[in-house]
Amino acid sequence: MTTMYAFGLGVGTRATDGRWLEVFYPEPAFRPAANIAAAVLTVVGNGAMNTTLDLDAALLDRLVAALRQTGAIAQADIALQLAAAVGRTLLTVLVDDVAPANVAETYLKLHLLSHRHVLPNQLNLQGIFATLPNVAWTSDGAIAAEELNARQLAARIAGRTLTVHGVDKFPRMADYVVPSGVRIADASRVRLGAYVGPGTTVMHEGHINFNAGAVGPNMIEGRITQGVIVGAHSDLGGSASLMGTLSGGGNIVVSLGEHCLVGANAGSGIPLGNNCTIAAGVYITAGTIVEVLDEFGTSVRTVKARELAGGNDMVFIQNSRTGRIECRTNRKAIELNAALHDHN
Repeated sequence: MTTMYAFGLGVGTRATDGRWLEVFYPEPAFRPAANIAAAVLTVVGNGAMNTTLDLDAALLDRLVAALRQTGAIAQADIALQLAAAVGRTLLTVLVDDVAPANVAETYLKLHLLSHRHVLPNQLNLQGIFATLPNVAWTSDGAIAAEELNARQLAARIAGRTLTVHGVDKFPRMADYVVPSGVRIADASRVRLGAYVGPGTTVMHEGHINFNAGAVGPNMIEGRITQGVIVGAHSDLGGSASLMGTLSGGGNIVVSLGEHCLVGANAGSGIPLGNNCTIAAGVYITAGTIVEVLDEFGTSVRTVKARELAGGNDMVFIQNSRTGRIECRTNRKAIELNAALHDHN
């Protein structure tokens, strides 16, 4: 039986030297049926490794015919639409989930995350930064960063202004994927490769990095860093942040469980289970000294926060009299406003 991890038909942008800068895959196929996988691999001509092909008219015709024979009508229709962009189209096949080797493979994996085919930390993204060029994201589309000055001058000479939205390796997710049932107040705050679950609201100052996300429904007014995932019905308050492996968390994978609340200007560098609360202004790192109280408010032990990692039903506060960080029992689950998170 033929197996395949994923494939995508895409259209992209090249730099003047021919390098791919970015690729848009409208409907990436994840773990396609064996007959579809076999048909695609026949066109590719190499079923042993991950492959990217630049598609010309002849290859597109062969691909459309192969997909129609298997009943993959949606993918065949996409291939037909891409025929109008021959020279900028490509087919990327991931036989296995290994480290991405180029721009095309990296973009396909980022699309898989934002299309909700996989959760954060379920893809091999090792070495991802080395595969991606630095790109100016502009009103004229993607431009190689080193070509930006010349393009700005050309636009001015033509009597118009080239608007630069950002210069980065990652684009805005909403320019490639807008998942169903979400609200994103500022599209620049969510990178391609973010996982945004149904019913999630990302407010203006909220941020979700690539390979990070909220399973939904969630209220996100703070920052979800790379590698971090927030469970259902949890609320990340204004300017709150959850520490990722790119921001000093080392190899610790931080997560937040269900029905949790992280208050404004608060955060965590340890994973937390369900029904946990961190009071506003309190930031918990692995080495934070925490005084643990029982249900009667009596101190029972003092630990470093890492010893509490993954626990449920905890409330972290700073005692205003002693200044100590305390962990108490949470007697109340956090509930989101159902009307606010119904985006259908």
